[in-house]
Amino acid sequence: MSDNIYQDLQQLGGDTVLPDTPENAILESVKNPQADVDYMIRFTAPEFTSLCPMTSQPDFAHLVIDYIPDQLLVESKSLKLFLGSFRNHGAFHEDCTVSIARRLIEEIKPKWIRIGGYWYPRGGIPIDVFFAQGEIPKGVWVPEQGVAGYRGRG
Repeated sequence: MSDNIYQDLQQLGGDTVLPDTPENAILESVKNPQADVDYMIRFTAPEFTSLCPMTSQPDFAHLVIDYIPDQLLVESKSLKLFLGSFRNHGAFHEDCTVSIARRLIEEIKPKWIRIGGYWYPRGGIPIDVFFAQGEIPKGVWVPEQGVAGYRGRG
């Protein structure tokens, strides 16, 4: 492989600043070196945070992002910084979860994507948000996300 598919990355391997908003975050991608085969990638963010747009109180979620790439892969450090940019972003759970999915779709155009947003209770009600788009190619192993539903009574 003579092409360096990583040469244009701006954030990996250097100092970076957490973006102040999701809109200002740069999601980087690289060419999928295994584009001739279908496989699934999983990112888990068990300490995702955002802010309630009404109270500015913190909201916490366990995010699981699964996708089957086509020609591009999301670069993981840029994804981490993108997710971190929600820390001071005010939006409801549904908006955060679906916005993350839509941004990934825009940037890497996966064959299939699924995001589970398992939000911790605020006001006594846990809210789980699920998004999926595309068809799972035949023969791809797609495991369950493995996050237990909220059990307030133990």
